[in-house]
Amino acid sequence: MDKDRIEGAARTAKGTIKETAGKLMGDTKMEAEGKTEKAAGKVQNTVGGAKDAARDALKE
Repeated sequence: MDKDRIEGAARTAKGTIKETAGKLMGDTKMEAEGKTEKAAGKVQNTVGGAKDAARDALKE
């Protein structure tokens, strides 16, 4: 498993928590930051998945 997948998953979780906290507190800036971080985490996770797929393809 690529480190980007692990870091991406952690970043997505952190973004989700931050987004939820922003919603609960009525802090639109924190909510937006959480959404941005969550999206960045998903991208990073996808990149890590592509690296894993490429590595697996080269092994075959």
